[in-house]
Amino acid sequence: QVQLVESGGGLVQAGGSLRLSCAASGRTFSIYVMGWFRQAPGKEREFVAGITWSGGTPYYSDSVKGRFAISKDIAKNTVYLQMNTLKPEDTAVYYCAAIRGYDSRRVSDYDYWGQGTQVTVSS
Repeated sequence: QVQLVESGGGLVQAGGSLRLSCAASGRTFSIYVMGWFRQAPGKEREFVAGITWSGGTPYYSDSVKGRFAISKDIAKNTVYLQMNTLKPEDTAVYYCAAIRGYDSRRVSDYDYWGQGTQVTVSS
């Protein structure tokens, strides 16, 4: 099992920045990709960004490309999501997730999930 704990959410004005963190514990050696997803009220959970645990190029949804950056610190078993130029439409609960076997942007493919952290962007 892998446990994921997010932190760093909060309230920010449009145009501002936040950095989310996700600390992984447990069988972290089994992780292939770490991803960030988000879910706004009344909407489905959607992919935001992903990064291969052992290397590789990060990848993003079109809605956040150029504004968000995913990174990792293997020594700390932590993945980050730097969010810049935030917009009100970025308001959502942000979830960290891990997948064991392959790259994916699909919610259903991910094996482990954190509890989520709220990000609210005011206009």
